[in-house]
Amino acid sequence: MNLYVLENDRLKITLADIGASWLSCQLTLENEVRELLVGTTPQNWHRQTAYFGATIGRYANRIAHGRYCLNGQTYQLTQNNGKHHLHGGTMGADKQRWHVEYATPQAVKFSRIFANGEEGFGGEVTATVEYWLTDNQLDICFYAVSDQDTPLCLTNHAYFNLSNAPTIHQHLLQINADAYLPVCQEGIPNGTLKSVAQTGFDFRSPKPIGQDLLRDADQQCVKGYDHAFLLAKKSADLAACPPDAVLSADNIRLEIRTTQPALQVYTGNFLNGQPNYTQGTYPDYAGVALEPGVLPDTPNHPEWQILGGISKAGEIYRHHIQYRFITSG
Repeated sequence: MNLYVLENDRLKITLADIGASWLSCQLTLENEVRELLVGTTPQNWHRQTAYFGATIGRYANRIAHGRYCLNGQTYQLTQNNGKHHLHGGTMGADKQRWHVEYATPQAVKFSRIFANGEEGFGGEVTATVEYWLTDNQLDICFYAVSDQDTPLCLTNHAYFNLSNAPTIHQHLLQINADAYLPVCQEGIPNGTLKSVAQTGFDFRSPKPIGQDLLRDADQQCVKGYDHAFLLAKKSADLAACPPDAVLSADNIRLEIRTTQPALQVYTGNFLNGQPNYTQGTYPDYAGVALEPGVLPDTPNHPEWQILGGISKAGEIYRHHIQYRFITSG
């Protein structure tokens, strides 16, 4: 594993070529340097199974039964999450060594080619992931093109804990979304989009993550939040948009903006036993992953494909995530 550091007087970002991963995010405060990611050391990377800060692909999230049909052909994928396909499969983007196109003190660009037939997917996909740091902001830009029509959704799987508390129950979360997608206990969609109104999924105003955790049957089946929220429509100019999500704790505010249509919120329901940055392990709910992408199992739901998830041959895939860290007090 080769490491790359982006640094200024506010943030120190550590990246790795394995998984084109975001390993560490250290914020300089008045009296301390605070680690904001839930992750592990390079030495323990092979022991973690939580996708800590990794680039996920070629298709982030789940595909039911590891199978999809496209242009009249059925594709059988690796089934690495019970009988389902998750996050690109057994040897997805998160486990691959990415080529480094360039590395500077402010930016790193990784690239790799997903082979035709890799993990069962059709089409050869050439992809790049570029990280760049400016002032109090980290941007990640995903770019790809396939030589065949194929499912495609790239994202980053960073988990955040902005405080020194062992869990994220007291973190305030706000999501600019009016609807969420219910799932069964295996994380596969089992219905249509539902309004967040009068449910524990209503984060339209900031509230503690723990306030309604496990309140709804839709949460109880997966031990917390592990659901996609359909984000409000917005301008393509991220700088002009309100945040899609805001996470805050201990006078630290994280604003997330993305060009993706949905946000998967996972409250670390099964993090117990994952290796941390020291010699210990994390408890459940130690961090929250906020993963921009498309709706899960989109390849099997043509009605959702208008939002993305299927890339046409020769079509440019380009998406952007912006993480802005603001301190007060």
